[in-house]
Amino acid sequence: MAHSHSHSHSPQPQDGNARRLLLAFAITAGFMVIEVIGGLISGSLALLADAGHMLTDAAALLFALLAVHFARRPPNSRHTFGWLRLTTLAAFVNAIALVVITFLIVWEAIQRFYHPQPVAGATMMMIAVAGLLANIFSFWILHRGSEEKNLNVRAAALHVLGDLLGSVGAIAAAMVILLTGWTPIDPILSVLVSCLVLRSAWQLLKESVNELLEGAPRAIDVGELKRKLNRALPEVRDVHHVHVWMVGEKPIMTLHVQVIPPHDHDALLERIQHFLEHHYSIEHATIQMEYQPCSGPECRLNELHAGHGHSHHH
Repeated sequence: MAHSHSHSHSPQPQDGNARRLLLAFAITAGFMVIEVIGGLISGSLALLADAGHMLTDAAALLFALLAVHFARRPPNSRHTFGWLRLTTLAAFVNAIALVVITFLIVWEAIQRFYHPQPVAGATMMMIAVAGLLANIFSFWILHRGSEEKNLNVRAAALHVLGDLLGSVGAIAAAMVILLTGWTPIDPILSVLVSCLVLRSAWQLLKESVNELLEGAPRAIDVGELKRKLNRALPEVRDVHHVHVWMVGEKPIMTLHVQVIPPHDHDALLERIQHFLEHHYSIEHATIQMEYQPCSGPECRLNELHAGHGHSHHH
């Protein structure tokens, strides 16, 4: 059974996320400048690739910080869910930035194969090692926040992980250049690192687009949820008009439930709510209880999709 663990938006986790993001942002932005200078001095594309990742990281962390700030704003009459969706939007922008930077680095690497550039291995090595240490520290800070299941902190951690791999690649390239003088290793490794980062970016892009398009969370199988609710509560005859989507990290749901007229309407409603919260961590559900069989084109559609015979049409 799929369990999605919901987390209440208490101020502590958000404050913790904000502190982690701010610290990681300071380290990343500071080191990005060092890597750009080092990459230009040594002529290393792998270092510049890493600096490119760090630039998007700094932007990613800044977006994430802003999103955490906006998520704290209470709902109002215009934004009834508050500003939580901004965190998803920030993750989406981060993913696109990563994809663009990756393509730019690959393009530059292809140019380097045709026109090899001299690379100062020793300078490259020093900066790559320092970059690795800075990235490990940033990743450690952010990874402590990942138990929040916050898409934004995870987005930022993914960026930093890409950087960490970039630094490892730059160190490896610097060693080969120092030992053999073979400079094509520099663009080769920058392409390899870019491919790893692209994979992470693609995953992030899929997740954030799913949320922006009001898609059901991956952890919740709507067909299975309907069948289980049907089996768990004998009074429930049919479940239809089910909509489930994410706002921030919270799943939200609306559904129509055809029931045998209960003695205690509120008690049955409470049992349905308890089922959704206990099995699927859905704390916010709007449930419409009906005593007549569902009629209308949507119901027939639901029957076709559900593929289980709980309809009571005559």
